[in-house]
Amino acid sequence: MTHSTQELLALRPRRAFFIGIDSDGCVFPTMELKQKQCFHPELIRHWRLEAVASAVREVAGFVFLYSVNRGRNRFPSLLMTFDLLRDHPAVRAAGAAVRLPACDALRAFVNSGRPLGNPELQNWVERGGDPELRDVLSWSNDVNARIAREADDIAPYPSAVEALRLIQECADSMVVSQTPTDTLVREWERQGIRKRVRFIAGQEYGTKTEQLRLATRDRIAPEHLMMIGDAPADREAVEALGGAFYPILPGDEAASWRRFCGEALGRFLNGTFTGAYAQSLERAFRARLPEKPPWLEVGGR
Repeated sequence: MTHSTQELLALRPRRAFFIGIDSDGCVFPTMELKQKQCFHPELIRHWRLEAVASAVREVAGFVFLYSVNRGRNRFPSLLMTFDLLRDHPAVRAAGAAVRLPACDALRAFVNSGRPLGNPELQNWVERGGDPELRDVLSWSNDVNARIAREADDIAPYPSAVEALRLIQECADSMVVSQTPTDTLVREWERQGIRKRVRFIAGQEYGTKTEQLRLATRDRIAPEHLMMIGDAPADREAVEALGGAFYPILPGDEAASWRRFCGEALGRFLNGTFTGAYAQSLERAFRARLPEKPPWLEVGGR
């Protein structure tokens, strides 16, 4: 299936308020499952890192799940994982027994400004034939296939489903994600909640900021725009457009959704989702996601 940004430009608002909603780890309790059962094992297998598998899982877990980088596109996150692995004590101790990719081609792709999805990566591989990018594409395809086999029938948080129902009554909404679009559509349709949002946008539609901008520019006032998510990338995406961010706290997702239903949605609609209230949410969110890897902390190994 192909995806065009023209679809987002053609998304005409029906209501004055617009809410973007992340999917993995936010509506669905799938972040840990997908990472630990799909992303990490395929990373170890594709680059033959069995000798330092524990270090790979620690570094990838930090980058993809437990840091300020949570929720970012898989390709910059993969690049960051390799960069951090080079200085990990276990990898240094392994010496020549472990060979990490140079990442020059991956870095060029990540910094290209192009949509960071498998279709664009496939184009790069076909044009240049770079073996490093072939490996990355093979890893990404195998991750998707493994997710379809092992993590594709997970029910959403019940309180998130209630929130989607309430949102539908008062605002336009769409999924804003860096998961492949086809995977998102399949998951939302399987759980019967596809009808609750106007549109589903995945990595092929660009960054989360680009997705929100395409869907709302010149049509939605910044004070009427919100993003709901569980990662700093979600906050950054909407703040770039002057909108509000409601955090789904990692590890406290169900309660976060209940608070949204009972309190935050009403504040957003009546214009009081500001000041001390928004700041208290931000402080709680920042406390969950550190910037520095634990193995680099003073007193760490």
